[in-house]
Amino acid sequence: VQLQASGGGLAQAGGSLRLSCSASGRTRIFVMAWFRQAPGKGREFVAAINLRSSGTAYADSVKARFTISRDNAKSTVYLQMNSLRPEDTALYYCAARDTHTILTYVPQERDQYKSWGQGTQVTVSS
Repeated sequence: VQLQASGGGLAQAGGSLRLSCSASGRTRIFVMAWFRQAPGKGREFVAAINLRSSGTAYADSVKARFTISRDNAKSTVYLQMNSLRPEDTALYYCAARDTHTILTYVPQERDQYKSWGQGTQVTVSS
């Protein structure tokens, strides 16, 4: 699976950005997720979506502000980020899980995802 992330950029606090992640390849994907890594910190979970059930999971820090969605026809997942804060500044990575996954499972752990995109930078100014 190859993943291509886009949509990052510079936003002011309170503003919005939308990230996109397009998947290509023959392998079937069951779950896609977004993680982020700020300078000097580890990579943390942001949001994930089960592509068959549309079940979602969010980190507490982004709940009610970020929304993950998917367009299966385009093999693309989106992350709509509203009410951005300076602490949202990070390199955002999309990830894909190609292991068979039940409809109710939306993993949040890094090691549950096999494929990773290159990352797109999000910078939020105060």
